[in-house]
Amino acid sequence: MTQITQDELNKVLWSAADSSRMSVGADVYKDYALTMLFFKYLSDKSKAEYEKLHERFAGDEARVDAKMKTSRFYLPPKSSFDDVFAQKENDNIGEIINTESILGKPQQRNKMMRHLLDDFNKIDLRDVTEDIIGNSYMYMIEKFGADAGKKAGEFFTVRSVAELVARLARPKPGDRIADPAVGSGGLLLLAGEQVKKQGSSNFALYGQEATGSTYQLARMNMFLHGMDTAHIEWGDTLNNPLLVENDGLMKFDVTVANPPFSLKKWGAESADADPYKRFWRGIPPKDKGDYAFISHMIETLKPQTGRMAVIVPHGVLFRGGAEGKIRQQLIEENIIDAVIGLAPGLFQTTGIPVAVLVIDRSREKGGARENDKDILFIEASKQYKSGKAQNSLTQENADKIFDTFTARMDVEKFAHLASPEEIKENDYNLNITRYVDTFEEEEEVDIAATIKAIDELNPQLEKLEAQMKHYLKELGIK
Repeated sequence: MTQITQDELNKVLWSAADSSRMSVGADVYKDYALTMLFFKYLSDKSKAEYEKLHERFAGDEARVDAKMKTSRFYLPPKSSFDDVFAQKENDNIGEIINTESILGKPQQRNKMMRHLLDDFNKIDLRDVTEDIIGNSYMYMIEKFGADAGKKAGEFFTVRSVAELVARLARPKPGDRIADPAVGSGGLLLLAGEQVKKQGSSNFALYGQEATGSTYQLARMNMFLHGMDTAHIEWGDTLNNPLLVENDGLMKFDVTVANPPFSLKKWGAESADADPYKRFWRGIPPKDKGDYAFISHMIETLKPQTGRMAVIVPHGVLFRGGAEGKIRQQLIEENIIDAVIGLAPGLFQTTGIPVAVLVIDRSREKGGARENDKDILFIEASKQYKSGKAQNSLTQENADKIFDTFTARMDVEKFAHLASPEEIKENDYNLNITRYVDTFEEEEEVDIAATIKAIDELNPQLEKLEAQMKHYLKELGIK
């Protein structure tokens, strides 16, 4: 078989998934199409493994079976894609695949599942490499995300933005990396990818996701990327954190996240009794969970070394009340490293601009950077490529932001390194435009030159007016 390219597989898979959709929304249909892709890949790889072992052991089924049970692609008997495909005309095909009534009435649901089985049956994934299938899975998540509109934020972060966030967190070999709002796992995997780019596979991934179907997408995503050891939990991070050890929260070298913006009913009523004391700086408002996620992430970082990057709405930077007090406390602890404003329209979920908050606990007392007292502000709202439905962050845009972040120097109308005194003078308000002057002076108008240009135009206008009167007279129009 000729090795299929990334682009070819992406087109084939998306065509197969999209052609069977009918009237079901992308946010629902994705769960079935992506699961079908995972199921087909697992089945094809299991089939290929079986064929190799059958040849190796000269048809000795007992030895083949014993060896297959140790394979990461092992499937119990009668549970492969081929087995299900053989039953596709059965009236209970929806029950066999375990689909829900959310896909429609039985007749419609069965028709959709048959189409999906037919389309994926044409694709042979036996020789597809791990990196290609993993990238295709991420590609399909992004395509479904584009179609899902505002609901996309429940499972997906735009890859270009996620990659920037992963870079800003600066993962390194040996790190424990976590995402407490892991979604389908893309951001977490990209953080791990940053370590691989340094020539190392020495890192561990952890995540927690509240939505069951999205949690399953994350687990499949980890498997398809060869990260079988990733520790992903299903549950509400704020009310029931499950990444725990030794009767306490797990501690991580790096955390990254794109949590839901201003989550309502996040659990403020029980935050006082939190067994892990995550909200000791203050309890965020009951209808805005932004600082609840930020507080959780900080408390799960390793003291004096841990680093995090989190996507937040701009309100986090300037809102008062309980949030203002928490923000002041974080500033006084000296752990806020950078505030980066991104362009509007980068997300399907919202057209408003967002920010990335970078926190570094090595700036704490006793940490390697305890003497760094300033905060870097980057105003990158003009760093984007305009699009019809959505703007995009290009590689050039992302590189400019990251290079400025690492250089930590003032750049006119783009970045400013603010001292603690400046921030105190601004009442601990971190609104970026208070620190980065983006005002563009209007070009000075040369009055004399403008009058001269008007004078030069007047004779031409008089000539045109005379010609117009002449033509109107010929037409008999007064």
